[in-house]
Amino acid sequence: MFEKIYKKVMSNLESNLPSWLYYHSPAHTKYVLEKSIFLAQQEGVTGRELFLIKVAALYHDLGFVKGRDNHEKRSCEMASEELPELGITSEEVQKICNMIMATQIPQKPKNLSEKILADADLEYLGTNNFYEISEKLYKELRHNRPELTRQQWNEIQVNFLSGHTYHTKYCKVHCEPIKAEHLAELQAQIES
Repeated sequence: MFEKIYKKVMSNLESNLPSWLYYHSPAHTKYVLEKSIFLAQQEGVTGRELFLIKVAALYHDLGFVKGRDNHEKRSCEMASEELPELGITSEEVQKICNMIMATQIPQKPKNLSEKILADADLEYLGTNNFYEISEKLYKELRHNRPELTRQQWNEIQVNFLSGHTYHTKYCKVHCEPIKAEHLAELQAQIES
């Protein structure tokens, strides 16, 4: 069943996302899915719960096909519409929606599955891919705000990194120190 959901969601993203979404792209959804599976394994989550996390990862940014604002809420609406036809119970759809909403900034995950998806979504902040991935977000934001300067973007990133915390044990141990390095580097760039 997961393959069926995967093909449906990816096809929708590939066909309907605006081309200027350089960060919130099908590649981002695949990355978040991959990191969700990895973090779930690190946290010992298996079976049906892992399946629900994977489905939530697929749907978490699908709302972008209908617009940028409140995309998490739109993603939930789309999941609520489509998933019952695929044999997912209303209780499970609610869990999926709660995970999707946990990716909303500022993140406020309430349980382990929500923490896993929230961390998978922003895991890159504490990796060596940080600059490459954040560059895509800068390019995407400049589509709507062409006047956004590099200095302003660096300040946005410093504020974001300063306010962000990881929720899973794995990310706290492995990503937090690297994220702190990126924060220091950005602060130095701003000051120079």
